[in-house]
Amino acid sequence: MNICVYLSAQPGKGGKYLDVVRRFGRRIAEKGHRLIYGGSKSGLMGEIAISALHAGGEVIGVEPEFFIESEFQLDGLTQLIVTKTMNERKEKLIELSDIFIAFPGSTGTLEELADTASLIKMGRIDSKLILFNYQGFYEPLKALFKAMVDDELIKPDELRNILFADKEQELYELIETL
Repeated sequence: MNICVYLSAQPGKGGKYLDVVRRFGRRIAEKGHRLIYGGSKSGLMGEIAISALHAGGEVIGVEPEFFIESEFQLDGLTQLIVTKTMNERKEKLIELSDIFIAFPGSTGTLEELADTASLIKMGRIDSKLILFNYQGFYEPLKALFKAMVDDELIKPDELRNILFADKEQELYELIETL
């Protein structure tokens, strides 16, 4: 399975996400899945890719040209796909992937998961988006989705393929059921 992971190019406060990201990278490789991600060597992005590679996994990075010019790419990837724009990058990540996982991240992660959630909701892609609510990171977004349903701005069944996993084991179980 091609697993797209959206996550930060920063390590996060006190590095509190590093261990869980490294475990997930190893797990992807050990289960024979392929990691699809943004291609960066920095922060959580770099850690997940390095962990998957060290565990013998395949890792495909997708980066826009201006990231390459700034030397943000991780060397040693199975494949690095270079796009002209960030929008092309998002399209390529979606095209290559069977499932999408959002770890804690910043505005780029938020944009990626919003685009993916919209495409899933509209039936443009037949997949699942799992938001890893590690240490409650995505509680505000969970509350926003609830408000959308409560205010009848979205139908509950339109969110059926957008899932939240609060614990690491729950995340692994959701992936394995697909």
